[in-house]
Amino acid sequence: MRSNVLKMALFATGLSGIVAEYILSTLAGYFLGDSVIQFTLIMSVMLFAMGVGSRLSKFFDKNLLQTFIYIEFALSFLVAFSSLVAYSAAAYTIYTGFLIYSLSICIGLLIGLEIPLAIRLNEEFEELKVNVASVIEKDYYGSLAGGIFFAFVGLPILGLTYTPFVLGFVNLSVALVMFFMLLKHLPKIRKILLSSAAVLITSSLILGIFIAEPIILHGEQNKYKDKVIYTAQTRYQRIIITQWKNDYWLYLNGQQQLSTLDEIMYHEPLVHPIMNMSATPYDVLVLGGGDGCAAREILKYPEVKNITVVDIDSAMTNLAIHNPILTKLNQNSFKNPKVHIINTDGYTFIENSTQFFDLIIIDLPDPRTVEMGRLYSTEYYQKCYKLLRPEGLLITQAGSPYYATQAFKCIDTTLQHAGFGTLPLHNQILTMGEWGWILASKKYTSAALKTIFGQLKIDEAKTTWLNNDALQMLPKFGKNIYPNSKTDKVEINTLHNPVLYKYYLNGNWELY
Repeated sequence: MRSNVLKMALFATGLSGIVAEYILSTLAGYFLGDSVIQFTLIMSVMLFAMGVGSRLSKFFDKNLLQTFIYIEFALSFLVAFSSLVAYSAAAYTIYTGFLIYSLSICIGLLIGLEIPLAIRLNEEFEELKVNVASVIEKDYYGSLAGGIFFAFVGLPILGLTYTPFVLGFVNLSVALVMFFMLLKHLPKIRKILLSSAAVLITSSLILGIFIAEPIILHGEQNKYKDKVIYTAQTRYQRIIITQWKNDYWLYLNGQQQLSTLDEIMYHEPLVHPIMNMSATPYDVLVLGGGDGCAAREILKYPEVKNITVVDIDSAMTNLAIHNPILTKLNQNSFKNPKVHIINTDGYTFIENSTQFFDLIIIDLPDPRTVEMGRLYSTEYYQKCYKLLRPEGLLITQAGSPYYATQAFKCIDTTLQHAGFGTLPLHNQILTMGEWGWILASKKYTSAALKTIFGQLKIDEAKTTWLNNDALQMLPKFGKNIYPNSKTDKVEINTLHNPVLYKYYLNGNWELY
């Protein structure tokens, strides 16, 4: 009986341990940026700390079960309050990274102590080879359950506010079960100490549940200069809407996607040039564009027959369908019968689609990570090339030609390597600074595109800001005022050589 309880405890702590690693990795990526680096470092640091904890376990010789219970109490508290610590640090200090990594080390040490102690506790019930195998087996099974829980329940449903408290109660439950098993064998003073610890930790977790949301909202508010009026954690991203006077800002994972103040200065150059360059803009594919604004502009052309919007996050597209701020902004574009929304990964869609399109409009977040960078890769653009009809056109948002010059040039070069003729475009957007796009053609060379664009006219009645004078300024760039040998030549961004996100992160963002 005692052996089975111990193994069940190891399953529970395995679940809790792996989810704690994911929570801290997610927090580090959210607050410190570059999610790939942060995930790698947090996991590595925690595994190292677990090794140190395993080594330290040899110094515990007496009262092993009581030690195991205290470890579970400590883990319960640290894991449960990990998000609150991170958000509070962001609100009140400059030491957010230090605190997140310190938590990683402390939690890793405690997890590392668990398994050796459990093996030693279980050695009186099973021979060594069975003991070691069964204890580690249960811990690994718990890790699988924890990964599934975090991916499908913890992050998308409970979010970073309440998932840590679920884990805290998992560790607390383990500690309490073990405590009641040991209760009748304890001397009075130890019974009082453990009972006091149990009451203190339980009370702290219950209190934490009630104060978690306002603390996290306050910490989140500190990241934004304007009032946060909407927050949601989805399986894929953190969605924030802020308000200043009568205008609103949409952020995904802390990065501005649009502002109602000036989004037309982004979406009109994204859509209207390519729509007017095409003689047959019948079937349009929008990759990204979950806010519905690109679809709004495309629908101004009655000759369009079908608009396919592919956005991975159903929470984002549902928000664009139901949230009054966004429905007013996008003019209910997603409710138009011409618009078909597909919630799937853009790369997967392009890889499996057998439909052909006249236009492809890529309106994705910036390539800040390796994951996002694959949607700006040669392989991705080659697949887009195949789905375009012979005179098909493509346009992609390409970040800032001034704040991330290398990244902008990398996207241009990568599109050319995929077989497109290209034409870089740019515009000044009030809240985002100088921003750029790359227009690409399956039929025309880069030189021919420039000539065609120079003769282009748009119907100014369909636009709010863009007119024919502004249109002709889009492809005109001045001299390179930031001469740098690194920006003169860039590598092609591929799946196996993901250089784009590095170029983006190493940009001149301090100039913004």
